[in-house]
Amino acid sequence: MPAATVNPARTGTRRWSRRRGVVGVFSALAVVAFAGALVAPTGVALAEQAPQESPDSAYSVALADTQNLTVTVEGAPITPAVRGTFEVYVKPKPVPVPAPAAASGSSDESSGSGPLFYTGGGAPAEWMAAAGIAESDWGYVDYIVSKESGWNPNATNSSSGACGLVQALPCSKVPGNGYDPVDNLRWANGYATGRYGSWAGAHAFWTNNHWW
Repeated sequence: MPAATVNPARTGTRRWSRRRGVVGVFSALAVVAFAGALVAPTGVALAEQAPQESPDSAYSVALADTQNLTVTVEGAPITPAVRGTFEVYVKPKPVPVPAPAAASGSSDESSGSGPLFYTGGGAPAEWMAAAGIAESDWGYVDYIVSKESGWNPNATNSSSGACGLVQALPCSKVPGNGYDPVDNLRWANGYATGRYGSWAGAHAFWTNNHWW
């Protein structure tokens, strides 16, 4: 058989590929070694590092400060604080001026101070009831009083001096105050029944004579 011929170019390619594979293996090993060199010191340092104590809480610190607090009391007595004095001036209230006394039924004009005119309120029905006049006579009373004074308690006859609702003459004959409507009607009730027998008789006399 003829001898096999060797191709130099193919032989060179195989050698280069083999070298390339060897170089790649060494390169990978170098990378792994380099990474191990970097990680190993850090791991050793972490492994050798002693565990740190847990930090103290705010409560434990405050408790320790409280337990370590010592109070020293001096032997000197405690002197009370001296406070300043002051005076308070209270302005006195003014003395009230007494109000003038109102006219009452117990007063009369004989005191020399002049007539005490009526300043109170009320209505004819209230006055007649308070004077003790029977309600059946109110119509007669209303007729006479309307003619004499127009139900004005302070009516006064300037010529004779007759006063009040029924024009009592003289005014001083009315017990109490002749200008008080109740006092005036109370006196008139006795006058009508005593002189004319009743208010109906007084009314009849007035209608015939225009006075009573």
